[in-house]
This record gives sequence, C-alpha cells and structure tokens, in this order.
Amino acid sequence: MEIIAGGKALLLRLRNPKQVTTVIPKSQELSANQVVVRWGIDEAHTLKSMNIKVPSPIDRHYVWTGQFKPMEHQKTTAAFLTMNKRAFCFNEQGTGKTASSIWAADFLIKSGKVRRVLVICPLSIMDSAWRNDLFSFAMHRTVSVAHGTPVKRKAIIKSGADFVIINYDGVEVVLDEIINGGFDLVIIDEATHYKNVHTTRWKTLNKIVKPDTWLWLMTGTPAAQGPVDAYGLAKLVNPSGVPRYFGTFRDMVMRKVTQFKWEPKPTATDVVFNALQPAIRFTKEQCLDLPDLVYTKRDVDMTPQQMKYYNQLRTQMYMGLSSAAGVSAVNAAVMMNKLLQISAGAVYTDDGDAVQFDITKRYNVLKEVIAESSQKVLIFVPFRHVIDVLSAKLRADGISAEVIRGDVSASNRTAIFKQFQEQPNPRVLIIQPQSAAHGVTLTAANTIVWWAPVPSLETYAQANARIHRSGQKHKCTIVQLCGSPVEQRVYKLLDSKIDVHTKIIDLYKELLD
Repeated sequence: MEIIAGGKALLLRLRNPKQVTTVIPKSQELSANQVVVRWGIDEAHTLKSMNIKVPSPIDRHYVWTGQFKPMEHQKTTAAFLTMNKRAFCFNEQGTGKTASSIWAADFLIKSGKVRRVLVICPLSIMDSAWRNDLFSFAMHRTVSVAHGTPVKRKAIIKSGADFVIINYDGVEVVLDEIINGGFDLVIIDEATHYKNVHTTRWKTLNKIVKPDTWLWLMTGTPAAQGPVDAYGLAKLVNPSGVPRYFGTFRDMVMRKVTQFKWEPKPTATDVVFNALQPAIRFTKEQCLDLPDLVYTKRDVDMTPQQMKYYNQLRTQMYMGLSSAAGVSAVNAAVMMNKLLQISAGAVYTDDGDAVQFDITKRYNVLKEVIAESSQKVLIFVPFRHVIDVLSAKLRADGISAEVIRGDVSASNRTAIFKQFQEQPNPRVLIIQPQSAAHGVTLTAANTIVWWAPVPSLETYAQANARIHRSGQKHKCTIVQLCGSPVEQRVYKLLDSKIDVHTKIIDLYKELLD
C-alpha cells in the first residue's frame, strides 16, 4: 500500500480499491490499483477503521494558531489526538502537551466534529496554565473558567463558551448542566486522579462520557504508584483492554506476598502497556534541548529534641511490628509521615496541635542554597505549619518570599505565579507540593529546594518539572535537605523512580533495622 498526500486529497495505491470506494462515497477509482479520497477528518477516520493508516488532515489543512510556532513533537501529538476519539497522551512534563491538545481541539471545532470542549484539571492550574495557554494558542476561541458558587458555575457551563475549564471536584456540582451542555470533547489533565473506579470522581466522569464523546486523558506519570493504577484510566479510554472487575485486573498484574504486601508480576509491564492504548509519549530528551539537571543532597543534623521524638516514635513502631496483628500499609504510611514531620521541624499531635522544633540548622543551609543560586528559587515544603514558620523567617531576613498552599485561591495563585515569572520579586516561592506541583511554568527559577520529601513519585516528578521545561535557559539544580534516615530512604526511592507507597511496608521494616 502506498499513500501520497496532496492538497485536499489522498492518492491510495491498494490491491483492492473497491474496499474504499464502496465505503467512502466521494472517493474515485483511477485505475486498477489507485483510488483518490478526499483528505478530510471523516475520511481519515473511516480509512483508519479499515486498518489503512493515513496522516491526520491537520498536517495539511490547519493554520497553527497562537503566538508560538509548534515544535515537531507537538504537531505529531496533535495529529495523533485528532485521529483517536479516545486516547492517552503521556508526554513528559514540560513538553507542551497542553498546547498540542488545544490545537487538536481547535482543528476538530473548525472541522465540525466538536462543538464544545470541557477541560477538567487541578484547581491550581485552571487560570495559570489552561486559560493562559488557551489565550496564547487559541485566542479566537471563547474561554470560561467554571469556578465559584454552584449558581455561578452553572451559569458559566450554560454560557456557550467554546472551552470551559473546571476542577475535578467541581464537576459533580454541575453534573446535569455538563451532561446537557453539548460537550463533544473532554480533556482530562493530570488524569491519574481518575485511577480509582470506586471513587465518586471517577463515577461522575463516567456519566459525562457518552459513546460518541471524544476523550483525551493526559499525564506525564501514568501508573506512578504501581500497575493497578492503570485500571481506572483504561476503563475510561480502552474498556475492552481490561477485565470487567478491578480484582481480576489486580490479579493479572500483582502477586500477593503477605497479608499487606503485593508486588508486580514479571508480566505486569506488558499488561499495563496494552491496557493504556492508544497512547503517545514524548520525553524531554526526545524533543527538547534543555540545560543540565543536577540532583544534590545537603545533610542537616537533627537537634537533640528532634532525635528524642524520632526515637520515641521508632519505639512505637517496633511495638506495632511485633504485635500479633502486624502493621498495615495505612498505619505504616501514618508513621512514616510522622517521622518526616519530625525531620522537617514540626510534628502534629493526635489533637491537631503542632510541636515545633528548632529549624535553625536546616534554615541556615537553605539560606546558603538561596545565596548560591544565580536565579530565583522554589522551596517545596509538604507541611503547612513549617511553611508559616519558614516564610516568616525568610521575610525577617530580608528575602522576598511568597507562599502557595491549599488555602490560596486560584486567582491569587495565578497572580503570584505571574509576578514570580515576570518581576524581580519575590526571590523565593514557597510551595506546598500538593497544591501547585502540576502544570505551571516557573522557569524564572533554576533551583528547587526540597525542605522535606514527599512519598508520591508523581508529585515529586511533577514538582521538579516546574523549572526543567521549555523556556529554561540555565542549568537546573534540585537540592534535597536531608537530616534523618527516613528522609535518606525516601529520597533514594524517589530518585530511583519508585513510589514510596508501593514500598511502604518494606520501608517501615528497614527503618527499624
């Protein structure tokens, strides 16, 4: 088979041209083995369904809108999306997959295949990433952000905007309006939030997605916590690729070792790969010429008070491990988090109060890193109480700092991100990683300091990608502050691209060794 792409038509050389002419009305047989087919999106999809691989018409018929020209991998990604009604985009963080999906969606609107697009994404990037990118790459389209009171959200859904952006949990509030809102295409950013089929969030999305709905799931870290994470995603995009029930899939990819421990089977990778199809993936190394990224560790000794609390908690862990019931993964995770809190400078009691430790040593090392950095600095701090103490110390020392955490509104986050990127101050941005690890470009900084590690590989990778992405001109450094055995082990797992949650029982036992 040979395919020649012309201006508005495809010339196909086939053994049996009639297999095309009988299905596509406006196609024309030229000779015994040649047929001309209009190069449109409908015809391309029809040929694809016949296992005749043809390029997307976006390659020839689309004027790439926006203030930036697409890179070749972005064109390839956009073409792939237009040719797949249900698909995964696993392009790595910082490769510009948001822009690719916008161009693909805009092409489908122009082609009459899609009327409206619903973008579902984290609250933190509704304005700062998605709305800004839509204004940059599809400024001719109308865009609305569905946020605020239920009444306001419903009015925005009904407004008729081409693109509507909404956060995950906001969808349930306006479910009926979305179902009746004429959304032909749903784009899910950071789709790993839909890995669990038993959650209300997943069930709500499943109600929105009809048989004829276009659905694109995007994330740079698929199945980050283990093979079972693939099930919920595949159930939405490729339901025929996985069993009907989660338990059956789990038994396909995991082997039960003990009551509380499962490990992946040798065949798990192949099973997950087949389930997560059709998919496209580009890594940074494949498509971007980025400066070097260096990881370095700064050791910080714990104070005697921290050591006291740390050892007391380890004693409790010994007692839990030696009990008849043993230790569950949930209990192990709670204990690990407590140890990390102590190491970071403040541990929360069962009553919700915080026991504050002296963080002078760790803080002085942090100031050294800030002084050494040629550009701005991001500081990721998982624990809220420490954020408050740290921001006060930096400001008292004359270092301009802003804070992004869970209670900062979406509009304020956008303003802070914009100021950080465009203005001399703030010099430092303190971020609770769970609140702003995704989707935001912060290339004004070239240094990230992890005040304390997070157990989630996805969050860790996403956070580090805030600076090491397109637009970065300086060598990037990831600095890990490390003062305890638990921090050392967690960083080691993360740097080996292993999610801590998947090794939580093993980690628990290692720390007691």
